[in-house]
Amino acid sequence: MTDVHPNVTRVASAAAEFGLAIVPKRFPEGTKTAVDAAAAIGVHVGQIVKSLIFAVDGEVVLAYVSGANQLDEKKLAHAAGGAKCARVDADTVYETTGFPIGGVPPFGHKTKLRIFIDPDLLQHDEIWAAAGTWHDVFSIEPADLVRASGGTVVDLKRG
Repeated sequence: MTDVHPNVTRVASAAAEFGLAIVPKRFPEGTKTAVDAAAAIGVHVGQIVKSLIFAVDGEVVLAYVSGANQLDEKKLAHAAGGAKCARVDADTVYETTGFPIGGVPPFGHKTKLRIFIDPDLLQHDEIWAAAGTWHDVFSIEPADLVRASGGTVVDLKRG
């Protein structure tokens, strides 16, 4: 049996606090991008939850976007009640969430963030999210993602 990364343990513990029993799966080839994750898992890229960290008027927020979609930064800024949306660097992602870019899960973050969720994720029976590393993911029902993350479902899709 392989060792479980401490981040994965933290994500599983956070899920349990919401009454969820997640089963992380490890993919040594990596699941850092939505395309990589979909290929490794064997699902449609639209079933992959992309965790995108941005600053809206300086406030760090989190957007969960379908792997098939691109985020419209203006829509995210509007959803968060702000005017300007900008990417944050990898250090800010790690300092805010406790996880690396490519491994940010839906819950278990160091800091409580406002979360916005792409409604296209709700079209699937099962979606896949990062479990705290570039190699670990887990499946979750969209309704559980919304409930456990405390996110607001809002149109975030570009185009």
